[in-house]
This record gives sequence, structure tokens and C-alpha cells, in this order.
Amino acid sequence: MNKASGNAGFSLIELLVVLVILGLIAGLVVPNVLERGEDAKVRAAEAEVQRLSMAVDEYYLDNGRPPRELRQLLERPSDARNWNGPYIKESNLKDPWDQAYEYRYPGENRSYDIWSYGADSSPGGEGGNADINNWD
Repeated sequence: MNKASGNAGFSLIELLVVLVILGLIAGLVVPNVLERGEDAKVRAAEAEVQRLSMAVDEYYLDNGRPPRELRQLLERPSDARNWNGPYIKESNLKDPWDQAYEYRYPGENRSYDIWSYGADSSPGGEGGNADINNWD
């Protein structure tokens, strides 16, 4: 006697339980993953501000003064006698949120100031929205 079993699949209740569990896991994991992505952008901006600062310092050593604008790290100004650039790539001029890095010479906090306004592109803020600069 060969009897087919009536328990050959999953019940609707079992499938719903699995979907609820997957939903809970996704609800816990996805926000953490998104937050880590924002943290990575903040760390990248911090590193890029330091890289830009080093490029400005190198320009200063070559020319006796910092550039008037960051673009002079890419394109030789007419009054730069010992320009040995380009000191950076075009892509280094934008932060991870696709906004141009801010630059001020002479600076208010250092001889020159470089900063990004962070994810919100406006002054101040906390976390991913905090400003990132070369003087703190």
C-alpha cells in the first residue's frame, strides 16, 4: 500500500510566520546598513578635507602662498611661478554629497579654511549633517 502524504508543502500560516520574521529582520538591519553608509560618507569627507589641506600646503611650498581658490590646485594661475600641479584631481573638489568643498583664503580659523556642510548642505548640524572642516 502506497499512501501519498498530505503534508507535502507549507501551510499559509507557516509562510506568513516566515514573512513576518523576515520583515522584522529587515526592519532591524536596513536602518543600520543605511546609517553605516552615511558614516562612510562622513569619513570620506574628513579624509578628503585632509587631502585638500595637504594639496594646499604643497601649493604653498611651491609658490610661497596658498591658492586663492581650490581650482588653482588643478589649473595653473598666471602668477604661480613654481606651479607643479595639478595637485589634485577634478573629482577631489566635490564632497560625497556632490557639493563643492568650501574654501576661504585668508581663513578665519587657519591661514586657509576648507570645509563641507555635510549631508544637509547647510551650516551646523549633527551626525551626517555636521560640518566637516580642517580646523577642528
